[in-house]
Amino acid sequence: VQLQASGGGLVQAGGSLRLSCAASGLTLSNYAVGWFRQAPGKEREFVTGISWSGSNTYYAESVKGRFSISRDNAKNTVYLQMNGLKPEDTASYSCAASYRRGSSWNNRPDGPYEYWGQGTQVTVSS
Repeated sequence: VQLQASGGGLVQAGGSLRLSCAASGLTLSNYAVGWFRQAPGKEREFVTGISWSGSNTYYAESVKGRFSISRDNAKNTVYLQMNGLKPEDTASYSCAASYRRGSSWNNRPDGPYEYWGQGTQVTVSS
């Protein structure tokens, strides 16, 4: 099982990026997916998550209204659209998958997750 996050890069404040989380060896449509980020010297934090059905999404307060998570089951991929990027969004972004469903996931979209991918670096310059 492998999750691969991609799409990071260097962008100016106010810009946009779209991150992708592609899965191999795992049917991502059966899993809730979360995006997390970790900046140097800081703890990893939950950014957003989408339920396995796609009907429920959750966002950290810091990214509400700017970030959007979606899934394309045909491509076995989950996306994170990031608009209005700020320097404080600079971090390594990782995706993770959880088989938890219903209230098990809805009550705790921030974890735990069974599978994790490597991060992709997002750097926002001021």
